[in-house]
Amino acid sequence: MSRREFHIKNMVSRSCIKLIEVYFDRIDAVKIVKVFLGLVILEYDKTLITSAEIEAHFETIGFRVAVNPDVILVEQIKVAAIELIYFSNNANSLIRNSDYISERVQQPYSKISRVFSYVTATTLEKYIILLKIEKTKELLIHNELSLSEIAYQLGYSSVQYLSNQFKKITGFTVSQYRDLENKPRIPLDNLLNYED
Repeated sequence: MSRREFHIKNMVSRSCIKLIEVYFDRIDAVKIVKVFLGLVILEYDKTLITSAEIEAHFETIGFRVAVNPDVILVEQIKVAAIELIYFSNNANSLIRNSDYISERVQQPYSKISRVFSYVTATTLEKYIILLKIEKTKELLIHNELSLSEIAYQLGYSSVQYLSNQFKKITGFTVSQYRDLENKPRIPLDNLLNYED
């Protein structure tokens, strides 16, 4: 059995993990070792299936395997940013984004920022803002937290700062967004589209 790590582009949610687990569990020549956001480790019998065929299987279910080291780093950065904003349970208000991401991907922030901007034509800071705005939308839809609590959870210095950023990105004030019948959201895998 051969073992390989597959770095996957735009694998940004837990439902992506489940989809990959269910899909590859049905392929006899492949054994899932571990699935993380952005990374799938598989063992496979090279006499029954090739690495290229496995990559084609990923494409069948809507994923692309990243091979360029800079693209792999960008995908790791995206996963770290999503973890920080979506799954950190308020750590975002306690730790600097740059420190968390740098520690998570084991690279200096200057390199992370430079590679991210070069590959995506967007700054990492802008991407983090987009993530925060989508998380704000999610929290507004659930309607369990006040805007002040949302601002604190996402590391904003004030409600006004969050409100201004929300309006600038979405075109809606927070109140207008709350009143919308169909509240527009952008899937995380569509927040940042770039060619590698």
